[in-house]
Amino acid sequence: MSLVTELILNADSEARYPAPKEIRIFQDFLKTGEQRIRIAQTLAENEQRIVQNGSARFWERCPVTPSNSGNPRKTASCQRDQGWYIRLVAYSVLAGSEKPLAEIGTLGIKEMYNSLEIPLRNLVEAMRCIKDEAVSLFSAEDATEVAPYFDYIIRALS
Repeated sequence: MSLVTELILNADSEARYPAPKEIRIFQDFLKTGEQRIRIAQTLAENEQRIVQNGSARFWERCPVTPSNSGNPRKTASCQRDQGWYIRLVAYSVLAGSEKPLAEIGTLGIKEMYNSLEIPLRNLVEAMRCIKDEAVSLFSAEDATEVAPYFDYIIRALS
């Protein structure tokens, strides 16, 4: 759900027009549209690079892990998930909201990885490495916009 959708649904649930404060939030959202699109495009264009470099960084920190076991299927599955989270971060940036992460990506996340016997501490560290790689592609201003979405995933895994 986007910030705009949230504003509209909130006003509609109270059978009212958006308040001046909500209109200002909407105006600010529109002003950052080009930035949000640029960030999402950069993530999309660099997903493979982010995953490859983030994985290499992670394996340096945690060499004994299922994704680095020598089993190509496990490695591919882990890297597929990392790419999926990068895509969800891009969705969230476009939406201006953590809702895509909350509704699509993190609901039941701990339970799922626990059932697969994947150590959560490893996933947290892997996401930190992915975040570091992604953030390194951006200016300080854009990094400030994208980093909290990766932090949201990290908190969900912690």
